[in-house]
Amino acid sequence: MTKAARWAWVVSLVAVTGACGVLAFLLSIGATAPRGFFERHYVWLFWLNVVVAALLVLVIGIAAVRLVIRVKRGKFGSRLLLKLAAIFALVGVVPGLLIYTVSYQFVNRSIESWFDVKLASALDAGLKLGQGTLDSLVDDLGVKTRSAAERLAELNSMPQTLALERVREQLSARTVALVGPNGQILVGVGGDTHSLTPDRPQPELLRQARARGLVSKIDSLEEDPPRLRALALLPSSDLSLGGGDRYLMVVQALPASMVANALAVQAANAEYLQRGLERDGLRRMYLGTLTLVLVLAVFAALLLAVTLGNQLARPLLLLADGVRQVAQGDLTRKPVLSSRDELGGLTRSFADMTQQLADARGLVEQSVAQLESARTNLQTILDNLTAGVIVFDAQQRIDTVNPGATRILKLPLAAYRGRQLDEVPELAAFAKAVWQRYDMNAGTRLGTEGAGERDHWQEAFELQLDQSQDVLTLLVRGASLPHDARLMVFDDISEVVSAQRSQAWSEVARRLAHEIKNPLTPIQLSAERLQHKLEAKLEGTDQAMLVRSVATIVNQVQAMKQLVNEFRDYARLPAASLKGLDLNALVSEVLMLYAPAQEAGRLHAELTSEPPLINGDATQLRQVIHNLVQNALDAVSERPDGHVTVRTQKAFSDAGELRGLRLQVTDNGPGFAEKVLKRAFEPYVTTKSKGTGLGLAVVKKIADEHGARIRLVNLHKEGDEALPVVGAQVSLSFSKLATAPSPAETPETRRPA
Repeated sequence: MTKAARWAWVVSLVAVTGACGVLAFLLSIGATAPRGFFERHYVWLFWLNVVVAALLVLVIGIAAVRLVIRVKRGKFGSRLLLKLAAIFALVGVVPGLLIYTVSYQFVNRSIESWFDVKLASALDAGLKLGQGTLDSLVDDLGVKTRSAAERLAELNSMPQTLALERVREQLSARTVALVGPNGQILVGVGGDTHSLTPDRPQPELLRQARARGLVSKIDSLEEDPPRLRALALLPSSDLSLGGGDRYLMVVQALPASMVANALAVQAANAEYLQRGLERDGLRRMYLGTLTLVLVLAVFAALLLAVTLGNQLARPLLLLADGVRQVAQGDLTRKPVLSSRDELGGLTRSFADMTQQLADARGLVEQSVAQLESARTNLQTILDNLTAGVIVFDAQQRIDTVNPGATRILKLPLAAYRGRQLDEVPELAAFAKAVWQRYDMNAGTRLGTEGAGERDHWQEAFELQLDQSQDVLTLLVRGASLPHDARLMVFDDISEVVSAQRSQAWSEVARRLAHEIKNPLTPIQLSAERLQHKLEAKLEGTDQAMLVRSVATIVNQVQAMKQLVNEFRDYARLPAASLKGLDLNALVSEVLMLYAPAQEAGRLHAELTSEPPLINGDATQLRQVIHNLVQNALDAVSERPDGHVTVRTQKAFSDAGELRGLRLQVTDNGPGFAEKVLKRAFEPYVTTKSKGTGLGLAVVKKIADEHGARIRLVNLHKEGDEALPVVGAQVSLSFSKLATAPSPAETPETRRPA
């Protein structure tokens, strides 16, 4: 039961109890109320009825207003409750009004019929008749008592007790006694069973008897039994028990039937007179009480309407509200009715069904959460993979792309989700080759017996990106997924291929150095011997031709020796002997070989103060610095304003700790071609017309020996890659320090890269 229902029940019970108490009180005192009761208490009784009626009307009004407000606010089930309340109220109010109309007319006519003239005359005659009968009995007893008193006065010789007993028998009296002047009983015979002596006469009665000599009366009709009492003065005589007057007291019982009839007539007459005086008040009181009963009936009908309406509508409202909540996604357990009828069972079944749905949804949500967690983990793994991953749906459209694919291909693949791979610029040929490989693998699996387990393939592709002229070597792995989806995983193995090429060139260089260097010296010596033997024997043009030919042979042999030496150095670069060394001193030592360039302003150095010592091989690092400076000067040789800067910088971490030392060689030349940047460290990769292309390859091998990181970049105008190239920069970062960093250097004094 809701709070509002409990409040309504409490108020209604209090009101009905109070009203019923008032009505019961009024009805109980209606017949026995003293004269003028209704006239004296009519006002407060009337206002009490008005207050009770007003309270009931107020409660009914509040309930009606609350119901109307619920209907206007669109509360669920309010219209059904209003309809049921109206039906029950109509059923209760209409018969109540009909009964009230009939009762109103009946009360008016009944009260008027109570006060008929004949009835009043009959009651008055009966009252007079009874009164006359009682008066005659009283007078007769008085006369007999006087006569008995005179006779007693004459019987001087008879004992008093016997004389009184004889008088009692003659008068058929209940008690006969001689009473003294003060009312004391001198001698008495007869009496009540509960008293040994007769009752003493009242002082008033004794005074009347002394004054008049005789008095008789009815003690009380309400006594049990009612009695007649007569008191007569005894004449004076010699018979005396003491001084003073004496009285003869006779007490006689009245017939019970006569007393009952007399009392009934008296009561009926008194009530009739009282009702006659209170006729208007009585009419108003009965009509007011009837009106109050009507209000109570209406209130009970409305309360019953609301209660029964709630009882009937509650299961339906519970089910309807539960269905609405389930439709909105709320699957919490729904309330049920405690009744054992079909509606209660239906609510319990619905609650069980809702609980089962909630449990099922919980399992689904748990599975979804696990799936989402697995998906998140998978996505995290995909996002952190260096390899590129692309998933295609059954229509060959891009479904999933990880950042590795975007990084490798340098294309915004995520923007092409839902589209096919061949729609991506520059990847049409690659997409065609990939899908041909998928189709070939599918055909192999379907057409070869026992090959059904081969659901993946692997192949290397070379991809030419037009915008950067880069040639990427991709190792692509393909696999089939459920529902005709496809998975493609690829890695950029350009550096691996480059390393393989470097290894191959090292092997070639070793063999060339072995196979070519040995014949060069005999060839040179043979040519010089021929010149020595034949030069004196020839003259003129023959002699000149001999000299030129020998010079050519010697020069070409020297060139080939130099080439062989470079191959030897590249193939048999000795292991680095790492020791603590000052990089600034090493740079200054190498730059002394380029004094003319420094004097011409084409080469200058920016060396950091108090650099830390690095672990390095001075001979190899000297070769590195020489190669980098020579390459930079060659790049700016054709520019009048060309210049090269050699810079050393300290490298700091985000926490301000010294992490290493950086060597940078910067020029304002044309920069590196885009196609060279990917393979700059491979042998024979160069854009210069002269040279073997082994310089940067040797630098890369030496950097690897020192655990240094080497980086080549093109410098753009204003730092914007969309603007033209204004130079190039090669940097080596050494992280192996020989000693602790110098305390004089702080993060604030470091120079930007």
